[in-house]
Amino acid sequence: MKVFNTLSGQKEDFRPRGEVVTMYVCGITAYDECHIGHAMSYIVFDVIKRYLRFKGYKVKHVQNFTDIEDKIIERASQLGVLASELTNKYIDQYFIDMDALNIERADVYPKATDEIPKILEMIQGLLNKGYAYESHGSVYFRVRNFPGYGKLSHRNLSEMISKASTYEEEKEYPLDFALWKASKSGEPFWGSPWGQGRPGWHIECSAMSLKYLGDSIDIHGGGQDLIFPHHENEITQSESFTGVVPFARYWLHNGLVQQGEQKMSKSVGNLVSVKDVLDDFSSDAIRLFILSSHYRNPLVYDSEALAASERGVERLRLALEQKGEEGEGVAKLNAEPFEQKFIEVMDDDFNTAQAIAVLFELARDINRGAEQSMNIAELQHMLLKLAGILGLTLKEKTKPILDPEIFVNLLVSVRDDLRQNQQWQLADKIRKRLADSGITLEDAPQGTVWRYKR
Repeated sequence: MKVFNTLSGQKEDFRPRGEVVTMYVCGITAYDECHIGHAMSYIVFDVIKRYLRFKGYKVKHVQNFTDIEDKIIERASQLGVLASELTNKYIDQYFIDMDALNIERADVYPKATDEIPKILEMIQGLLNKGYAYESHGSVYFRVRNFPGYGKLSHRNLSEMISKASTYEEEKEYPLDFALWKASKSGEPFWGSPWGQGRPGWHIECSAMSLKYLGDSIDIHGGGQDLIFPHHENEITQSESFTGVVPFARYWLHNGLVQQGEQKMSKSVGNLVSVKDVLDDFSSDAIRLFILSSHYRNPLVYDSEALAASERGVERLRLALEQKGEEGEGVAKLNAEPFEQKFIEVMDDDFNTAQAIAVLFELARDINRGAEQSMNIAELQHMLLKLAGILGLTLKEKTKPILDPEIFVNLLVSVRDDLRQNQQWQLADKIRKRLADSGITLEDAPQGTVWRYKR
């Protein structure tokens, strides 16, 4: 089994340290709804986890929530709410969205604000070793003291300095990054040996990974937009603190979702929320759409392609409903070659696009076998098994249960409009129909109130 390692820039044989594969995936910064880019990343790593288990590994999966960061503080201030209130709202929404996409939950979901003691321990350790320095109540990492800086993103210091947009006077060197940020007026803060403040973004993930998975892990994952500076800085501070190399054996990064030629991002304002996509398409269709492209490639959001994926899911689902023949003397189709092909392509850096092609080949043979009155049970079992590894349920999309009170309110609103236009007959008809259904209306100067009959 081979995986593409961002650190080496090539495919490598996958050799974890033991039977339990340790995997850390960067989670959301909880200040807004999850979008289709989040869905892509978490579906990809969900499939990777499912496939590793299929291959016989146990997996310990940790995925964090960033619940303190500049964007969170800014958004909370705009809305006039506490940062914790904002982040709890979007963490709850995250689970609703990801559960709807059939994404299996991680073993641990640490929140940065719950891990302040470990963060402080790391920062103090880096100060003691000379890798960090205090300045004006903040603490920064000395990038020049880590010879390997840039090894993940394959950049050198001079190139990075030329692209640095700002230089903060309290830093010794432009590329030094914050481990601890001195508090500003009105911001959430925690006590520390260097004064009141809060952790920097990068140190949060290192602390949580080290605490829950140990000094060296097998897989570290996330989107390609995290390679620099976030993951680069994670390597730098983690290996400096522990002295253990590598911090992560395999760095896996998924491509980014684009809207046309542009990357989807909050700053551009072209995001499509998971909630909105789920209103129009099944979770299976969304997964099929995302997995039909190799995970390292960019993905262009396209509603027509999603509609095609919905039709593709229906083809797979209908193949499971086909009726073949059973009994002695009935020819039985062999499913093993399909599993072998599926394993072959998934062992090549999780090539889900080719794995999906195997599913459609299976569906085609199921349909042919049914037409020829053959035993197709083994093929159908295999289709369900392999689809499950990709997180596809192949269940019919359920219709949402609608709240009947929505319709009552709508009818009352329509009746009010009719009365304002003096269409009394139609207005009385609505009142009567509602009364027949056990609902009474009371017209008052401030508006119409409805109640269930007692």
